[in-house]
Amino acid sequence: MSKKDNTIILKDLSIGYKSKRNNKIVAQNINATIYSGELTCLLGDNGIGKSTLLRTLSAFQPRISGSIYLQNVELAKYTEKELSRLISVVLTERTNIRNMTAYQLISLVRSPYTGFWGSLSKKDKEIIDYAIDLVKIENLKSRMVDTLSDGERQKVMITKALVQETPIILLDEPTAFLDFPSKVEIMHLLHRLSRNTDKTIFLSTHDLDLALQIADKIWLIDKNANISIGTPEDLSLEGKLSSFFAQKGIIFDMETGLFRIENTYQKHIRVIGQGQKYAMICKALLRNGISAFQNDESDIYIETGTLYDNKIIIHNKETTITVYSIEELLSQIENLNI
Repeated sequence: MSKKDNTIILKDLSIGYKSKRNNKIVAQNINATIYSGELTCLLGDNGIGKSTLLRTLSAFQPRISGSIYLQNVELAKYTEKELSRLISVVLTERTNIRNMTAYQLISLVRSPYTGFWGSLSKKDKEIIDYAIDLVKIENLKSRMVDTLSDGERQKVMITKALVQETPIILLDEPTAFLDFPSKVEIMHLLHRLSRNTDKTIFLSTHDLDLALQIADKIWLIDKNANISIGTPEDLSLEGKLSSFFAQKGIIFDMETGLFRIENTYQKHIRVIGQGQKYAMICKALLRNGISAFQNDESDIYIETGTLYDNKIIIHNKETTITVYSIEELLSQIENLNI
């Protein structure tokens, strides 16, 4: 892996809202580094301070105290024009733009680089075409913005951020309003872009499952506004993810690195097997309030077989029952009245 630069450094940072009487602090004593070539995801409840942190990092909102360094220079020392060449921001709000093509919208962000008349140079056009090719939206560039789907529009906004040619891209809930396949596509796109462009991509999201699978680093804000930072795997091993999800009645499964809904188990069945079929059978049984693992003790046990033999065998004392689908398995278990 190539050496990564510390693009953003936070030292004793406190964020919130300033007032003449009392400052409202949302989170404090944040010490962290965000690196180039990584996708970093910010997770936390609504109203916990995710948007406040993003606005503070993008200089839309003043910090309460502490320091923010962008490329080793204090944030306050940059002019607005310098910041426009340093940070691109993609907000969560739906854009309400009419009478403009996607290409025209994308082109607008070249203004910090164009001359007095704002005309696109050959280089500007090459940069735009390169970003369009990178995000793979060649088929969208001639479309009117108001005819695009939410997923298509988000791709255009990400392309727009790339065309701004900034080393840092901040995104506030980029997968909000999207259907699940589009959420996956956008998250994969952002991860690929962080690798291919070596940019620092930092985003807030509520899509916990996707973030845990795709992000290089996780920033986890708990209900007390404490921030835990690390790879998804390190946060899992340290118990930080388990603690976070426990607040919501969700169990974080350290074996799979994913989470599941907490159930009260009234029954236990031993399940013998491995691979995808075993995992799917356990998942279905857990959903139905049956604890189903290799080490569970029970008079009845299930052999899952392989993915290819299509058989599931239920051993019930001296008899066996063979079924050929998980739906049939659940029906038989219900009839056995375990």
